[in-house]
Amino acid sequence: MNDDVSPIPAAASAATIPTAHPAVPPSAWDRYQPWRRTAEILGWVILFGVNAVAGSLTTLMDIRRAGLDIPNWAPPVWEGSSCLVALALVPALVWYTRQVPFHVDTWRRALSLHLLGSVAWSVAHVTGMVAIRKAVYAGLGESYDFSPWATEYIYEYLKDVRSYTYMVLWIEAYRLLLRRWQGEASVLTVADDVPEPIVPERPERFLVRKLGKEFLIAAAEVEWLQASSNYVNLHLRGRDYPLRTTMASIETQLDPARFVRVHRSYMVNLDCVGEIEPLESGDARITMSDGTRIPCSRRYRGALRQERRAA
Repeated sequence: MNDDVSPIPAAASAATIPTAHPAVPPSAWDRYQPWRRTAEILGWVILFGVNAVAGSLTTLMDIRRAGLDIPNWAPPVWEGSSCLVALALVPALVWYTRQVPFHVDTWRRALSLHLLGSVAWSVAHVTGMVAIRKAVYAGLGESYDFSPWATEYIYEYLKDVRSYTYMVLWIEAYRLLLRRWQGEASVLTVADDVPEPIVPERPERFLVRKLGKEFLIAAAEVEWLQASSNYVNLHLRGRDYPLRTTMASIETQLDPARFVRVHRSYMVNLDCVGEIEPLESGDARITMSDGTRIPCSRRYRGALRQERRAA
């Protein structure tokens, strides 16, 4: 993918700011994308692997200092089972953090939901690791005791809630880094001294801040939009620029003669629609000019057909 915008000179006005420049070579962000999933998985594996090894070693040291009669294989089983189950629960936690994002005006509700989420995560974590430990102990001719269950679950939760918090913070920090690296969009506003009557009702450009630089992208060049948590991704020439807003809000701001809602999570630029394929379910599949396929629900299909005819 290619960068599609040019940086804003420090003292330039909106009229002199350069626009898209298709000849720019692939950026570090573009080169990272093919490796992103591998890097993310590897990062979690390394994190829990280091925790398992470090935890096993420190537990062994504590056992030796206390003079306890516990076999050397036990601490690695304890730590390994805990980290293995926690690693398996990462996809669920990543999904949950997308469903319950932290926002300035909803942080109290998000905090309450994450407290409930930490309980569910801890129950799944403890149940899984205890099952693994019992299986390993049984295979070695031993018995693993986890009783009384109520007390042990409470004890483990007091440890798990901290782990849950650290993991959520890690996930959100990584997402923030990606947004800053990729470029985060905002509606371009006019200067304070501009008279109110000439302020445009609809945004003509979006301002993108990316690693200390600023870019402009024209609203008319946005090909399609996709809701993502408390952001809406503006898709333009193979790039996504997250805009902190809701789909309902941005729908009221964009030109309805150009942008049409086709799904609860998608809007499209009519100029960039290639073809519309009806489906037996009553929904439709939209193929954009760049080959991207976007779902169109039956709720919005009629409005899309009407706008296409009008265009």
